[in-house]
Amino acid sequence: MTGRGVDQILPHPGDPELREPRVTDASRYVRLVEAVSGPIPRPVDFAYPWGDALAQIDSQRPDLRLINLETSITTSDDFAPGKDVHYRMSPGNLPCLTALRPDVCTLANNHILDLGTQGMLETLETLDRAGIATVGAGIDLERAAAPFVTTDGLAVFGLGLPSSGIPGRWAANDRPGVSLLTDLSPQTTAMVAQQIRAQKAAGTLVIVSIHWGSNWGYEVPTPHIRLAHRLVDAGADLIHGHSSHHPRPAELYRGRLILYGCGDFVDDYEGIPGYDEYRDELRLLYFVTMRPDGRLERLKIVPMRSFRMRLEHAAPEDVRWTHETLSRISRPLGTHVVLSDDGLHISKAGRSRFIC
Repeated sequence: MTGRGVDQILPHPGDPELREPRVTDASRYVRLVEAVSGPIPRPVDFAYPWGDALAQIDSQRPDLRLINLETSITTSDDFAPGKDVHYRMSPGNLPCLTALRPDVCTLANNHILDLGTQGMLETLETLDRAGIATVGAGIDLERAAAPFVTTDGLAVFGLGLPSSGIPGRWAANDRPGVSLLTDLSPQTTAMVAQQIRAQKAAGTLVIVSIHWGSNWGYEVPTPHIRLAHRLVDAGADLIHGHSSHHPRPAELYRGRLILYGCGDFVDDYEGIPGYDEYRDELRLLYFVTMRPDGRLERLKIVPMRSFRMRLEHAAPEDVRWTHETLSRISRPLGTHVVLSDDGLHISKAGRSRFIC
């Protein structure tokens, strides 16, 4: 979520105007952070928000870097009606995103159309010029639903669900929008399952990135579990779930990894009170290693901490808290989380692809 407050500390901040009920200037979120954590030396350099995470990611040498980009990158001021929160990032601050070197961004979320259709189209064009692939949004349903396929056998789909706050009117059809599953019936998900099967028939490993569920709480709705299982049954090898501002449980189903909520990574929430029990200042890096057949070999989770809107390595006591929490919330799904010297793990024997 590199828009709003994050955008304001970077070298080329955009118009700070907001249309929120209580906050009308994005720089207010920066001041909230500074009130609890101390001054931020504005402007920061483009790599500042990622902090220690950049070296950590580079050390793992992943084959694919996948993120959920939950902001528009635009100068548009066409604020989406009926929404209390709008995220936008100045195109001039795109180097902040490219500093992470993502291969693909999923855009099927509840903020990509915050600044209207023009804002989404400008986002797509900006990312394309930067050489960053996108999934989950497009000029029509065909483009929005199409996967990103690498030359070495990885396919990524982007999907959104209304439960994450995506308005139904944002669904792509013959007009621009997001790849939105309006319900979770077998009939509605049949097209996605068919696309997954087509990619599997070509010998690819399939990742489905899904924006679903509420912002807070550890419970995973039964319909989401059923959907994840249905997609794995169709051939998906990894479910990359997001929307909640903190991590949710992980599950192994038929040897495939399902992450029901990865939590936020970069945002401007550090100074916002109200949900302290979830420790949303703690952020997680997920490194997934899959076997050639798609079964999980290893999941390594590296806890980070946001401080002054910059990621740093979590303290040992924070790592222990994260381990205890992930263990507790994942145990009902039959998942065992192990704490070791270099992070948290779910391990299987074998060797294959690194994805982060």
